[in-house]
Amino acid sequence: MSKARLVITAVTVEKRPVAEVAAAYGVSRSWIYELLARHRDEGEAAFEPRSRAPKTSPGATPPATVELVLRLRKQLLEGGHDAGADTLAWHLTQHHDTVLSRATIHRILTRHGAVTPEPKKRPKSSYIRFEAAMPNETWQSDFTHYRLTDTATFPKGIEIITWLDDCTRYALHLSAHRAITTPIVLTTFRQTAAQHGIPASTLTDNGMVYTVRLASTGHRGGRNGFEQQLHTWHVIQKNGKPNHPTTQGKVERGA
Repeated sequence: MSKARLVITAVTVEKRPVAEVAAAYGVSRSWIYELLARHRDEGEAAFEPRSRAPKTSPGATPPATVELVLRLRKQLLEGGHDAGADTLAWHLTQHHDTVLSRATIHRILTRHGAVTPEPKKRPKSSYIRFEAAMPNETWQSDFTHYRLTDTATFPKGIEIITWLDDCTRYALHLSAHRAITTPIVLTTFRQTAAQHGIPASTLTDNGMVYTVRLASTGHRGGRNGFEQQLHTWHVIQKNGKPNHPTTQGKVERGA
């Protein structure tokens, strides 16, 4: 039974004083008097939950403006044009002397089913931060593609490989190649180890130049040249989960 019904019963049926009921149920006397008046006017409806929404919303977007946003979006889409919030804001400002923020336009479109909300990205607080405690405890590696203006000599651009110390975030090695292959990964790893010492572990993605653990069935259980070198030097190989680039976030940012 709700507190409101108990209070009404105590006052109207049990004939207990309002001050006593207020003390017993931890409510104010003014609230009890308000509840009694509502019960006299509305009967059982007085016990129904009431909306806490304000009766008026002075800051709400006028219905005519909402209709204009939806109409503009429909017209732009039918014409084969972009109809995103930024484009709608420009049309509203330039042609209708109406200024709305991008967020307001997006809320209008979402509320009226004009767009399909996409799942939000994970909050930053959900990511588990990690950092090697000592230099050479873990090296991260990755490579990135980079286009050059000299398209005659490098029609496909170049690829840049990085070896990064996880603790110090120091770029131990950085070099450019026409294409990164396993032999290049192995060579750059050996060169870096010769200069800075052999690391205790490496952390990379699951690219075939780093590991064949996710390769076709016939290759599973085997090792490429880089993996064999790690095995020979007793270096622990760590790979991030597929589609989780944040695991290699430090070198990803640098790449």
